[in-house]
Amino acid sequence: MTGVRAYAIGDIHGRLDLLDKLLTEIDSDDATLPKKETQMIFLGDLIDRGPHSKQVLDRVIELGRTNRKCIVIRGNHEASLLQGLFENPRILPQWLRHGGFETAESYGLSRGQIISAKGANLQHLLLSAIPERHLKFLSDTVAQVRFGDYLLVHAGVRPGVPLDKQKPEDLMWIRSAFLESQADFGCTIVHGHTISETAIIRPNRIGIDTGAYRTGRLTALCIDEDNTHFIDAHIA
Repeated sequence: MTGVRAYAIGDIHGRLDLLDKLLTEIDSDDATLPKKETQMIFLGDLIDRGPHSKQVLDRVIELGRTNRKCIVIRGNHEASLLQGLFENPRILPQWLRHGGFETAESYGLSRGQIISAKGANLQHLLLSAIPERHLKFLSDTVAQVRFGDYLLVHAGVRPGVPLDKQKPEDLMWIRSAFLESQADFGCTIVHGHTISETAIIRPNRIGIDTGAYRTGRLTALCIDEDNTHFIDAHIA
């Protein structure tokens, strides 16, 4: 997009330390490039697995208020939490097993409190711990962002389905059917969700989930008219 630069940020998964380091690297990178309006596009899975999900959400909310435009795409982890809180509390135990314990603990709940709460009690416990501003923030996340010749999503797209008819479930959850596809989607898909040691570049897609919670590496993609490149933050 003419006059606008975007930084797409991969799956953070509660790693505030990596997010802060990456934001510093992005600021330094942006300062070396021609001056433009800058957007931050988070590819989802800000929460779960790592120790500081609450603090990550606070940081991103504050960033959007004080620095630059921020857009947050909904990942499968945000979707699972929202579904458990507002639609089907029975899935919350599954959410806990996939990194939700760490998120709940970041809101001040003890492991004992979480384990002893069942069904609606667990739902109410979480709703009492998570502030309204975070619930609104998560509810306001989007399914996809088009940026020039790039479509940014959390997981990928369903091959053979027009981009304007993609199901949200596929955008948040798809793996093999998308990752193994060599189809021309009409634009380059930028995604997270599936971990790789380094960023993945294919003719039809770019993957930037480098496994922050597990590897200590968080990756961003700078999307500029003539200067598209990766930025890494790494903590051993």
